[in-house]
Amino acid sequence: MKVLVTGAAGFIGGWLMQRLQQKGIDAVGIDNFSDYYSVTYKRARLEALGVTPCHTLLIEDQPGLEALFAREHFTHVIHLAAQAGVRYSVEHPYVYGDANLSGFLNVLDTCRRHGIEHLIYASSSSVYGRSEASVFREDDRVDTPASLYAATKRANELMARSYADLHGMAATGLRFFTVYGPWGRPDMAPMLFARSLMNGRPIEVFNHGRMARDFTWIGDVVEGITRLIDCRPGPDSHGACHAIYNIGRGAPTELMRFIELLEQSLGHQSERHWRPMQPGDVERTWADTSRLEAVTGFSPQVSLSEGIAHFAAWCHAYPQWIGD
Repeated sequence: MKVLVTGAAGFIGGWLMQRLQQKGIDAVGIDNFSDYYSVTYKRARLEALGVTPCHTLLIEDQPGLEALFAREHFTHVIHLAAQAGVRYSVEHPYVYGDANLSGFLNVLDTCRRHGIEHLIYASSSSVYGRSEASVFREDDRVDTPASLYAATKRANELMARSYADLHGMAATGLRFFTVYGPWGRPDMAPMLFARSLMNGRPIEVFNHGRMARDFTWIGDVVEGITRLIDCRPGPDSHGACHAIYNIGRGAPTELMRFIELLEQSLGHQSERHWRPMQPGDVERTWADTSRLEAVTGFSPQVSLSEGIAHFAAWCHAYPQWIGD
C-alpha cells in the first residue's frame, strides 16, 4: 500500500499523515500552502506532528499531478485538499470553483488513469444545508445547500459517484462535522473562541447563541478515516462502488455550552458580543454515525469535556499560535 494524502499540511491532513506514518504505511503528502491562513502555522503544524514528506503542489496543476502519480505509483488516495470555509465562499466564489471543482476533477481523472484501488475524499456536513431533520443521515436529500462551499462539496459527491459508475472506480466520501483539537484551523470557532478568551477580548457569538454543532475530536476523525482505507465500497443498486459516511461525534452541543466548557478549561472568561446569523451558516448539525460503525466497528470515543480539556492544554502549551 502506498497512500497519497492531498491537503497534508491542513488540520485533518497533518494528523492523518502522522497516524499513517505511525502505523508504518508509506504515505506521501502534497499541499498548495495557500495563504488562506498562515503558511508559517501550517509548517509549524507539520514539524510538530513529525510529518514528512509534504510536497508543494496544486491539485489544479494537472501535469504536475500526473507526474507525481507516474513517479510514486500510489495504490490509495485520500483527498482532503480544498478551499475551506463557508463564510469565505460568499465573497470569494471563484477560488472554490478552481480548487473544489476543477481541482477535484483533476484528482478523479488522475486516479482513474492510474488505477487507484480506493479514493477517499472529503465532503462536508454543510451539504445538509438547512435540513429540518432531527438527525442527519447519509440517505437524506441534500439538494438545498446554504453556501457555495456546500454546493461544491455536494458536486464532489456526484462527480465521484459518476466516475465510480462509468469507470469502475471505488470512491468513498466523508461528510465531516465540526472538527476541533490541537493545531486546528485558525478560522474555525474553537480557535477563534480560544484566541478571544486568552487575549481578554469579547467573544463574537452568532445567531445570538441559538446554534448547536456536532463537535468532533480530531483523533476520532483520523481513526474513522484510517479504518475506512481498507473498506473498499461494494457496488450499490446501480453497480457503482461509491459510499458516503458521516464523520461526527453523533451528539450536538449548544454553542453556549461549548463556550462555557472552554472557559472552564482555559481558566478565562469573556463577555459576549451577540451577532446575527452569518450568510451561509446553519443553526444545527447532528450526525447519525451508525453507518460508519456498522462498516468499521468504530464510533467516536472522546467526550466533549475530555476533548476540550486536551485542546485547552494545547492552547496553553502553544500560546504563540493563539496570539493576535
